[in-house]
Amino acid sequence: MLAIDYGERRIGLAVSDPSASLAQPRGVLARRRGKRAPVAALLRLIEESEVERIVVGLPIALDETETDWTAEVREFAEKLAARSGRPVYLLDERLTSVMAERAVRSLGLPRHEREKKERVDAAAATILLQTFLDREKLGVEHERAAPVAPRGPTRQ
Repeated sequence: MLAIDYGERRIGLAVSDPSASLAQPRGVLARRRGKRAPVAALLRLIEESEVERIVVGLPIALDETETDWTAEVREFAEKLAARSGRPVYLLDERLTSVMAERAVRSLGLPRHEREKKERVDAAAATILLQTFLDREKLGVEHERAAPVAPRGPTRQ
C-alpha cells in the first residue's frame, strides 16, 4: 500500500510491507503551490513499488466540516484512482501532522534535523497508513474515492 499526505508544497509518502502490517516512510515529493500535483512521479512510484492500493489523507476541519482544501484533495484522489487503476481510499487525517511532529521530536535528533518539514510530512503519511492498516485489521470499512472516468475523444 501507499499512503499520501497531500499538501500544498510537499506530498508526504509512506509504504507498507508486503504483508500490509507495517507502515514505513518513503520520503516526499516537492510540489509548487498552485501547480498540478506530480501525478506522473506518483504513478512511477506506484509501478516501481508494486502498489496495489492507495490511501490519501482527507483534511477535514476539527469541527468535522469539509473545506475547499478537502474538495481539492478529493478531486486529486479521484484522478489518481482513474490514472493508476488502483483503489484509492480516503482517511480522515485530523491531527496526524501534530502526531507526526511529536514523533519526530521524540527521535532525539538535532534541532535542524528535527525541524525539517519533509521529515514531518513523511511521518504524517506513515501515521496515516498505519492507522488505515490497523483499522482494516479490525474490519473497519473505509471510504473509497470514485475514479473519474478518463476523458477521451467523444463520438458524435
